[in-house]
Amino acid sequence: MKLLLTSAGVTNPSIRDALVDLLGKPIADANVLCIPTATYAMGGPPSAWRFITGQTPLPMCSLEWKSLGVLELTALPSVGEEKWVPWVREADVLLAGGGDATYLSHWIRQSGLANVLPSLRDTVWVGLSAGSMALTPRIGAEFVEWPSAPDDRTLGVVDFSIFPHLGIEPDNTLARAERWEAEIAGPAYAIDDQTAITVNDGTVEVISEGQWKQFPVPTSSADGH
Repeated sequence: MKLLLTSAGVTNPSIRDALVDLLGKPIADANVLCIPTATYAMGGPPSAWRFITGQTPLPMCSLEWKSLGVLELTALPSVGEEKWVPWVREADVLLAGGGDATYLSHWIRQSGLANVLPSLRDTVWVGLSAGSMALTPRIGAEFVEWPSAPDDRTLGVVDFSIFPHLGIEPDNTLARAERWEAEIAGPAYAIDDQTAITVNDGTVEVISEGQWKQFPVPTSSADGH
């Protein structure tokens, strides 16, 4: 599986170009399933509707996809794998929206999707905020909103954590990101809404027209502007 992990969706030409590179074809030729599940632990039905219909300023479902369907993870266990697994395999892109990352990771496991993801070699996972964070090892206690979450651990598909929405005052300052990283105590990135991280065949690359920081900072500077 190829990953495009964003803070706020496909917000600039560089991130859009990265998406096209991962797809290997134009966006207009891609069949997509969007996953609104994470929002139910935070924003609720209105937020889910806005995400699905593209009625938000965060460009994901509003892109000019060939087709767009909804993959609601909480429904999958009652549908049966014989139905939903083919839907997933036929999709070029899985769009995972924002909300609570622990709730999303729970339902990725509970639905059975976690067992299918490793076999989706050509599928692109595009995450927005929690949709990106759910694939990391930990999100930090301050990002946990779901009361039933046992802790801040998530799926660990990648080996680094993500602090999204860097620079949005007063909460997501660089100082707060540094305190968050001290709790995480592992590899991590703080990224703003003009930044994304791609993972393709194990290669990690930061795509940015904004600001980001890598923790721990390598010998060569990892700050971007």
